[in-house]
Amino acid sequence: MKILFTICGRAGSKGIKNKNISGFLGIPLPYYTYGAIELFLDKHRDIDADIAVNTDSRGLLKLFDELKNKKICLLERRKEISTDSAPKIAVILDCVERMEVMRKKQYDVVIDLDLTSPLRTVRDIEHLVQKQSETQCDVAFSVTAARRNPWFNMVKKGDKGYGRVISSHFNARQEAPEVFDMNASLYAYKPEYLRLQKGVLDGYSEVITMYDTGILDLDHAEDLELMEVIAEHLYKTKPEFGAIRKYAEAVVKGIGLPEVDT
Repeated sequence: MKILFTICGRAGSKGIKNKNISGFLGIPLPYYTYGAIELFLDKHRDIDADIAVNTDSRGLLKLFDELKNKKICLLERRKEISTDSAPKIAVILDCVERMEVMRKKQYDVVIDLDLTSPLRTVRDIEHLVQKQSETQCDVAFSVTAARRNPWFNMVKKGDKGYGRVISSHFNARQEAPEVFDMNASLYAYKPEYLRLQKGVLDGYSEVITMYDTGILDLDHAEDLELMEVIAEHLYKTKPEFGAIRKYAEAVVKGIGLPEVDT
């Protein structure tokens, strides 16, 4: 199997300053994503893989250039897809098209990992690859079980006060259809589907379920602080999360980077 891993991040951030290169428990946030990929590939050495980092951030390019990893190809983001409104699928497709030329190969699947999701495991990536391979879906992506349900305990304002988002007569959450939160951590695409430049939910999609509190949206500094608290607990109590942390620590120690501010 030929896999292209994509890591895409823009320069700057409106919510958290330089979010994509910020420190997370003293280690650059991108190295957790890199560590998850490397641990997966170390476990599955039969896979032919490349890693494309696509960004307009000089800081992010420098962090990955420090790794001296021949599997990593640093792609400076094209100006036309560097705007706030540019869809991420266009960026991932740009990675595919450029890597196909540079590496002279066709990929079976493209896996995109969000830079701001340090709490994922090797098993999560394995489940994603397996789901896409077995179902041959256009897109497989990660979710978590939703804490609220639009048929039961979510409300919206109407003409006569507030009512359920979706009208129903369910008396218990268990009676309502099961729903999930898209956590934006992992995506697996068929390359041919990316070329259509359609949305994640416009084709045949499947999902994998990740650990419930493993992902938070990082929009404000407080979100990062809360995720660090959760991460410290998971790194200490769950070996599958701790393995990623240990790898990230080894990366920093191996290349001699100083600890970064959190």
